[in-house]
Amino acid sequence: MSLKNSKKIVIKIGSSLLVDKHKKIRKKWLSSFAKDIQKLRSKNKKIIIVSSGAIALGCIKMNYNKKNLKLDKSQAVASIGQIELMNLFSSTFSKYKINISQILLTLEDTEERRRSLNAKRTFENLFDLNFIPIVNENDTIATAEIKYGDNDRLASRVSQITNADTLILLSDVDGLYTKNPKIFKDAKIIKKVENLKETLKNINLRGNNEFGSGGMGTKIEAAKICQLSGCNMIIANGLNLNPIDKIFKGNNFTLFTSKVSKLDARKKWIISSIYPKGELIIDEGAKKALKNGKSLLAAGIKKVIGKFSKGDHIKILDKANKEYARGLCSFSSNEVEKILGCHSREIEKILGYTTKSEVVHKDDMVEI
Repeated sequence: MSLKNSKKIVIKIGSSLLVDKHKKIRKKWLSSFAKDIQKLRSKNKKIIIVSSGAIALGCIKMNYNKKNLKLDKSQAVASIGQIELMNLFSSTFSKYKINISQILLTLEDTEERRRSLNAKRTFENLFDLNFIPIVNENDTIATAEIKYGDNDRLASRVSQITNADTLILLSDVDGLYTKNPKIFKDAKIIKKVENLKETLKNINLRGNNEFGSGGMGTKIEAAKICQLSGCNMIIANGLNLNPIDKIFKGNNFTLFTSKVSKLDARKKWIISSIYPKGELIIDEGAKKALKNGKSLLAAGIKKVIGKFSKGDHIKILDKANKEYARGLCSFSSNEVEKILGCHSREIEKILGYTTKSEVVHKDDMVEI
């Protein structure tokens, strides 16, 4: 899928794009970026922004040097900078009538299926409300052991859980080069990467700046995640004004094409990644509905086996106890036992609170 045909795009912004080497906020750049986003929105594209910069902006406000910060102090500075970051986005994007929201994620939020399912639903609801989610790692509570450590990997995980078509990493380099372009003048940009392992042979690139935590190595790791998720990835230079518009018009960037289709990636994620926690036995009517691409509703469930939580991986069996599908359950086993065989409109009355109507949503299910 080409960028022009991508319906859902995740864009990651590096700290160096928001703050220059003189520790000044690049307001003109952010305004041009907002204009790019407005243009994408006019083409009915769903956009997620993953932005670095909280610690950088916190350091500017407190007049600290990021290199001297220890983890506990950096968490406090991130808390201060997070407000500065969102105020910056809010004041800039509002001029273009773009509504924004904030999502703070930890590593566990995307690694644990129950949390990643909740995160996915939040993104979907924000799209329905016509808001653009701005994502950052929750640096204020993350410890060294459970941190992404860079927003390149965070952006790739967000792309994975939202089933995005393309991830764009905007950085201070044009793309992946044969050699480090900051050292070697004869370095050439690699326009397209299909076989990552083959391309990376004999390439050793490192990049760093005062505010950013990720060099080319973290971008390669992000590309690996994307390629296994059915998502294309682009590394492009974002330092120029209107960086997204320039990507659409030119070809001075590196495109990493996905190894698998969306469906294959989904199967890999649901079937291979998680061990099933329980089972649901369904009737013939429900099985027929699933064959026709429908979600699993409570009315078609005959029995619950095992104990599982909302978002856990479960097996779906037919009345002969033969496995038909696997998926991520939107209810706990206790909840399903209370509502099985019931019509969706009865769920709220039975459970006593508002919840989803699908026990396993069609997007979270794969036939075996």
